[in-house]
Amino acid sequence: MTAVDTRRDRLPAYALFAALLASAGLPLYIHAPKFYVDEYGVSLAALGSALFVLRLLDVVQDPLLGRLAERLRHHRAGAVAVAVLILAGSMVGLFAVTPPFAPLAWFGAMLVLVFSSFSFLTINFYAQGVTKAGQLGDFGHLRLARWRETGALLGICAAAIAPVMLGAVTGHPFAGFAGGFAALALAAWLAMRSEWSTAHTPPSAGFGPVLRDSIARRLLVIAFVNAAPVAITSSLFLFFVESRLDAPGLEGPLLLLFFLSAAAAAPLWGRLAEGIGAKRALLLGMGLSILAFGFALTLGAGDWIAFAVICVASGAALGADMTLLPAIFATRMARISPSAAEGFGLWSFVSKFTLAFAAILLLPALDAAGFRSGVQNPEEALILLTLFYAGIPCLLKAVAVLLLATTNLEETR
Repeated sequence: MTAVDTRRDRLPAYALFAALLASAGLPLYIHAPKFYVDEYGVSLAALGSALFVLRLLDVVQDPLLGRLAERLRHHRAGAVAVAVLILAGSMVGLFAVTPPFAPLAWFGAMLVLVFSSFSFLTINFYAQGVTKAGQLGDFGHLRLARWRETGALLGICAAAIAPVMLGAVTGHPFAGFAGGFAALALAAWLAMRSEWSTAHTPPSAGFGPVLRDSIARRLLVIAFVNAAPVAITSSLFLFFVESRLDAPGLEGPLLLLFFLSAAAAAPLWGRLAEGIGAKRALLLGMGLSILAFGFALTLGAGDWIAFAVICVASGAALGADMTLLPAIFATRMARISPSAAEGFGLWSFVSKFTLAFAAILLLPALDAAGFRSGVQNPEEALILLTLFYAGIPCLLKAVAVLLLATTNLEETR
């Protein structure tokens, strides 16, 4: 694709908006629990329970937000502007404002706003992407996905490393992160402001077409099982590096290596999918992920170099997950539910519920096993941390591989 085509298609704007959303997604689960543990003394068990309760809100909220997005489809630009403002403000409240009341309650209040605005924006963004991809010609969904998910991964990279880098120049790195996020929100909104059109999209038929379609239902199940390993490893990454590898101070560089590898690999997975099909390419990525985390089970104190290699491999595999599975689902939505808002409301719910799964099951279990952040931990707690970080993701990925391999996607361009 030429530079002229890219400007006409405005795909970089989609990459920038994806970076905004991604900065408010996984990095929250990397930074927020540890920040509230270290800064305010909130326990891991309490944070895990709070995250799970907040995610239960999504059981009702995300499908309803999908319906709301459809109802506001003719006012999408204005609705998106309000949601961007709420997202930026609540991120500042979470990280840059000293809690005016109990830290756990403040944590919950800010995350309700973050989750709600994030969900609404994600639903609108991916629904708009279905319309956009239809205007791009052959492999439109894969072309859009390459830009969108590469932007998302670069956003994750920036958000994951920013507090660590800011810590070298300021005593309030998370406040600086929140301010940078607000600036990114403004830039992303300006870049996308002319794209929020539904003029050529047929009206929604509700959730029915999605829930009645066997392939769509299967893809939602695959999305849940396949995203759970990412949720688990994201929630435990900082603890694993600090305590299992005994490598405090290397969390930031290793995180950056992981997500840069994903960002570099994402366009390559898209190209490969155009050649061999999205399903085959995604299966290869899942297999690479299983291999990488299988080796992570063998690591102990001081093995940070071997873990860096694992970060490269598992990051590359994440590039496949983030690029190909949403593109496959969007392709299906274009066929059965072109407005796509309700479909991506369900998709958003499934994707985020995996993070609740990680929070309610794993963090309290680690706490009960005696694991504590920043101190010497008993070997039993470290073994459990390793099993949670690497063992469970391997098993879940294997299930996802089986489900995808036995699904007939009826792939088309």
